[in-house]
Amino acid sequence: MSLMRRLSMIFKSKASRALDAAEDPRETLDYSYERTVQMLQKMRRAVTDVATSRKRLEIQGQQLEATATKLEDQARRALDQDREDLAREALSRREAIATQLEDIHRQHQSLQSQEDKLVASAQRLESKVAAFRTRKETIKATYSAAEAETKVNEAVSGMSEEMGDVGLAMQRAEDKVTQMQARSQALDELMASGAIEDVTHGGDDIERQLGGASNNTQVELELARLRNELVAGEEPSKLESSKEGEGR
Repeated sequence: MSLMRRLSMIFKSKASRALDAAEDPRETLDYSYERTVQMLQKMRRAVTDVATSRKRLEIQGQQLEATATKLEDQARRALDQDREDLAREALSRREAIATQLEDIHRQHQSLQSQEDKLVASAQRLESKVAAFRTRKETIKATYSAAEAETKVNEAVSGMSEEMGDVGLAMQRAEDKVTQMQARSQALDELMASGAIEDVTHGGDDIERQLGGASNNTQVELELARLRNELVAGEEPSKLESSKEGEGR
């Protein structure tokens, strides 16, 4: 295949694809219907023209017949007046009119036949136009419904993809929240164990240890106080017991 043929084929294929993308079947159907209606109108005008010509011939024939009748009457009157020459002239003219009438009759039959054919063709075309119009409107309605359904499906598809992205974003957010909660709990545990310094309460680890020792000393003092109170309570009990023993 030559380069020019390949380029021509590529151009035609791309042009065909562009036309397919740009073509709206509804507009094409409307245009085709308009062309068909125009053809029907032309055929109706042709029928009218033929009928008009036929009617004109009928009128012309009627006029010639009237003239022929008049000439025949003139021939009779000429014979009554012994004017054979006038009678012969009238009959000659009547004969010429008869020839014209025969020609008009043939033309009239031809026009009548042509008119009948045109009327039959126009009726068939009119039926086809009516059927085409019904079919056209059905196809247009079906195409419009399919187009609307396609747009809805595309919108739903786009929404589904968007919701999928939203779902992924929500999942990532939940993962981050879980991670932050785990980190916060781990920091709380580390600060509670003293593994890391809690700067919000001030001081350092030495201060915390000194504070702990102070607390231990206070506890020891409280224990000593309780022991002293217990010892003090036991001595009166012993004195009373010894007095009771002496009295006996």
